[in-house]
Amino acid sequence: MFDDGLSLVDRFRGYFPVVIDIETAGFNAQTDALLEIAAVTLSMNVDGFLSIDQTIHYHVEPFEGANLEKSALDFNGIDPHCALRGAVSEEEALKGIFKEVRKLQKEADCQRSVMVAHNAAFDMSFLNAAIERQNLKRSPFHPFVSFDTTSMSALSYGQTVLVKACQEAGIAFDQDEAHSALYDAQKTAQLFCKMVNRWKHLGGWPINK
Repeated sequence: MFDDGLSLVDRFRGYFPVVIDIETAGFNAQTDALLEIAAVTLSMNVDGFLSIDQTIHYHVEPFEGANLEKSALDFNGIDPHCALRGAVSEEEALKGIFKEVRKLQKEADCQRSVMVAHNAAFDMSFLNAAIERQNLKRSPFHPFVSFDTTSMSALSYGQTVLVKACQEAGIAFDQDEAHSALYDAQKTAQLFCKMVNRWKHLGGWPINK
């Protein structure tokens, strides 16, 4: 615990926030392939401010029978069949992320992890579909609670698009790097930390009862 009695477990009611970004081959979580996933964990310093801690990233092989929408692949620039991607199975990717998240969640004394994402409903639908498809029983993530940075940035900066919200927040954003799960997760994590820390700067945390 920190000197002021606050820690990450105190900040979000026992939840351990993990920033997630997923790149896919379409919009249907049940039929379209999950192609890339990145997770960024956060830490809190002794003054109660959030920062990026660790990053976990996987290129993912399309599951058997997965649909690959050409328009989606043209948009994100992913070639699912490129051997240089070093892609792993959905099961391996999810188990790798879950193992590391569970370890850090435990170290933070948190009871459950919560997804932080830009347009979180989209990423959550693909994550939950992959968990069900792989029959994984020990996901650290809450199945329906999420922190959506789209709504948060609309409140904080009057913007909902990730690049515009980052620009408004003073966070550098290279559009040529966008639509990579790794890059977008890192930028979303920076944005989330900036908004939460700004709230603290403005006197909104801790709440004085």
